[in-house]
This record gives sequence, C-alpha cells and structure tokens, in this order.
Amino acid sequence: MAAVDRVIHERLTTDVPLVREVAQYIISAGGKRLRPSLLLLVSGALSCDHPHRYTLAAVVEFIHTATLLHDDVVDESTLRRGRPTANQTFGNAASVLVGDFLYSRAFQMMVDVNHMRVMEVLSDATNVIAEGEVLQLMNMRDASIDEASYLRVIRSKTAKLFEASARLAPILAQADPAIEQACATYGQALGTAFQVIDDVLDYEGSADELGKNLGDDLREGKVTLPIICALRAGDATQRALIRDAIEHGRIENLPDIQRVILSTGALDTARAAAQAEARRALDAAATLPANSHREALLQLAAALLERRS
Repeated sequence: MAAVDRVIHERLTTDVPLVREVAQYIISAGGKRLRPSLLLLVSGALSCDHPHRYTLAAVVEFIHTATLLHDDVVDESTLRRGRPTANQTFGNAASVLVGDFLYSRAFQMMVDVNHMRVMEVLSDATNVIAEGEVLQLMNMRDASIDEASYLRVIRSKTAKLFEASARLAPILAQADPAIEQACATYGQALGTAFQVIDDVLDYEGSADELGKNLGDDLREGKVTLPIICALRAGDATQRALIRDAIEHGRIENLPDIQRVILSTGALDTARAAAQAEARRALDAAATLPANSHREALLQLAAALLERRS
C-alpha cells in the first residue's frame, strides 16, 4: 500500500493548484483503501508480482474517488469520513471538474499499462458505475422499489468496482478463466455485502462512528434494504410513516422510523442478506491457492459483517 500511495501522489501531479488541492483533500481523508487493498491481496493469493499491480491499484482508487466527488454533489452531502465534503469546502463546480480530472487521469494510467483486457474491464466497470448512479437517481423518492431493484443499483454502483479490482490480478497473472471468475465473484459479493452493511449503519450507527450524517439516505429519498424490509414487515401505519419520509425527505420523524425499522426486524433481515453475500465471497475465495493472502481475503469477508464505519 505504501507503493500504491507513492503512485497516487506521483500521478496527482498537475499545474493547476485547485485540482491538486481538491484531489488531495478527498484522497487523504483516511478512506479504507479497500479496492486497491483487494487488488493487492488477490495478487498475493495468486503469487502475482507484476509491477503494474501498483498502478492499477491507484487507478481503482482514482475511479472510486471520482465517484465520491460526483456522488456528494448529486446527494448534496455535507459530511464524509467525519469532515466536510469536498463540495461543501470547495463548491460543486470544483468537485465535479476534479472528479472528471481523476477519471481522465485513471484512463491515462490504464493506457500506460498497455493491456487491452485491463482496459476492457476498467472501462466496462466505469460505465456500469455511471449506469448505477443514473438508476439510483431514477429510483429516488419511489417507495415501491423492491429488493431486486435495490440490488441492481448497488451491484452496479458499488460492487462493480470491487469486482473489477479483484478481476485485475488474475488478468495480470494470466490465470485460467475459472480462477478469474472466482476472483470476480469474490469481489462482487464482498462489494454487495459492504454496501448492504453501509445501508444498515445509516439507521443503526452513530454520526461519529460513520463519519456522515445519520438519516442521509432517507433525506435524499434513497430506498435501501432496511427500508424495503421495514415496508414489507410493517403495519399500515408504519408503512405510511416510512412512505411519507421517502417521498418528502422528512427526517424529523427519523427516531420514529428507526424504531419501526428495529421493531420489524428489518436490520436483522438486511444483515442476513449481507451474511449471505459474505458466504458467497468466502466460497469463492476458498477456491484460490492456500496461502496467507487467501487467508486475509477470508478474514476480510468475515470482518466486513462487524464493521461500524
């Protein structure tokens, strides 16, 4: 990861001070670096020491950071990782344009790698992420969204970059198709579980733990799995309360809605869905060569269910 960080800082070089300032602001905000870590762990599991793995780990972090910059503008978010968002600090225009810079810099770095299959995986992932963002936008304030529609969004918007990060290592290692598919399955399942837990924490955690405002999803009109489960299990009065909040963004009733989510068992149901995805990730990782890196991949999937931030 130290090598990846060196690549990140080298490739943030630009003659435009504001670009550098905004990019450094969000990249240095103390994120988990899960996607580049995933690429390096899978590389280790496959005994792949290809030098381009560091470049590609930085590429996936740049793509992820660009999506965060754009997301926070679209969602009008004010807090991320415990501090003001880039759009809150520098304005919407700077955030969008620096996000564009990070996307284009990521593609310059892909060209440096000069591997058509790598380009195919990452360009496809970037396109699917954008489609997921638009799907989520279309679903805003729609209380009729079901679990299948929700999963389609998060598998596009969040899990796709996890999947791509895990797939790149076997491509560099020239592994056989079955291994590549197992790595991709692990990444997709891990990313799906990660997002489901994130959505659970929006109603279960605290602002200090999460580094973002509780109830942001509801304020933005996002229908996530805990809400879907509560709507499915609640009575008519409880459903009406939740629908009103979704359709009008009324978070003043958030304590009441949290009580409904708890009383209907919606968080437990959502966590069970995350556990099923984590088991899918564990099954996929179990097919990789036995070594300390594979063990770390197994531990990562198991630990994900315990996350509080």
